[in-house]
Amino acid sequence: MTRGLQVGIIGVGVMGGNLALNIEDKGFSVSVYDISLDSLNRMRVVSKGKDILISDSLKSFVESLESPRKIILMIKAGKAVENVIEELKKYITPGDIIIDCGNSYFHDSMRRRTQLEAQGYNFIDVGVSGGAEGALKGPSLMPGGDLEVYKSIEPILMAIAAKVGNEPCCTYIGDSGAGHYVKMVHNGIEYGDMELICEIYALLKGALKLSNDEISDLFAQWNNGELNSYLVEITSKIFKKLDTDSQKPMIDLILDVAGEKGTGKWSSESALNLGVPVPIITESVFSRYLSSMKEERVEASRVLSAEIEKGIELDELEFIESLRQAFYVSSICCYAQGFSLMRAASKEYKWSLNLGNIASVFRGGCIIRAALLDKIKKAYENNPELSNIMLDGYFKEVLLSYQQALRKVVITAISMGIAVPALSSAISYFDSYRTEKLPANLLQAQRDYFGGHTYQRIDKDRGSFFHTEW
Repeated sequence: MTRGLQVGIIGVGVMGGNLALNIEDKGFSVSVYDISLDSLNRMRVVSKGKDILISDSLKSFVESLESPRKIILMIKAGKAVENVIEELKKYITPGDIIIDCGNSYFHDSMRRRTQLEAQGYNFIDVGVSGGAEGALKGPSLMPGGDLEVYKSIEPILMAIAAKVGNEPCCTYIGDSGAGHYVKMVHNGIEYGDMELICEIYALLKGALKLSNDEISDLFAQWNNGELNSYLVEITSKIFKKLDTDSQKPMIDLILDVAGEKGTGKWSSESALNLGVPVPIITESVFSRYLSSMKEERVEASRVLSAEIEKGIELDELEFIESLRQAFYVSSICCYAQGFSLMRAASKEYKWSLNLGNIASVFRGGCIIRAALLDKIKKAYENNPELSNIMLDGYFKEVLLSYQQALRKVVITAISMGIAVPALSSAISYFDSYRTEKLPANLLQAQRDYFGGHTYQRIDKDRGSFFHTEW
């Protein structure tokens, strides 16, 4: 080896392999390693003629890199990351940088940085979004960790990130754990938006009886307006795809059992720990769990009938517009919940998150990229201390103009027995947030009655607590 290579990647499955190609394409030399021979063989084929070295052992992989070594991990979160780090420590030297680009739990990232720094190594956590295509053509990147260490890898991350105009979709997020936390919330928002789209699909199919082609055309039309987003775009394409063997619509052949990898659940768990309401995100997680109960649902469909209103007449064009508006309102509420969660986490973990910059990073490369994010970015530019994006002038006007459409859609869905947990929770979130006086006074009275938990009074200073002998 006449020179040390600039970047190392451990884990070259589809995501890691595409990221290696992206990095090499931007002018950096790359060394790669994987315990999977299939993955390495694939890399040998796709990297032919490129400045990418395939290493056949972890030791030779580490030795191939220039110092200080910059080693990217693209492996499954959890124990696998622990194992690889322990193996790496046999060969790396103090000052080397381990960069975890997987979907690791943010508390694990905070712990790993502390442990590694105590041993003289550096650790950066980087949220990566965009899937396989994003990894190859430009993902959204959310790096967290020590700022000075980040600066040493910044040129690489900025070069490979997606671009919106000339702006890379990469920004320093905050101290240790912040990168993976923001990616986790990104995925929580993703869960919510995907569930909202699925519920709109259920209504288009179940209430309006539209064909797959009609639904495809409708999503394509919506994608040209304020609903423009990556998820809306690919949804339109999904409904056009035919199975190569049967020539039947692919969507109709897919079992209605949804998978998940845990990041949505982590978002809900964090929200519970921080006391931040994220009902759309959480309902979306529960919806995936319910979908997995396929056999139970089949049995329940046979024995649990419902008194459903018959003969509901819907004006097709009018209801489609109501669905469009309902989807936009609900998406705003979903993003509002995600950004409120990040705001609370920033205070709890002292990250000083710049929510406007985060919105900017989400505009390209990632799964939740949408025209809506330009509005969110501007909202935080106008008021960096904004407590909830629903209070921004633009979003306030949309919510006030479109809320009745969401109410109509939810009422119709309930009347027809079509489950819309995310849409329902969106209007409940909106109504709860805008309500000056909630019935929580009764709740506190109940708590004081059975447990002596005390309460505050409206005619006394906040912070003073009282108890009644009921």
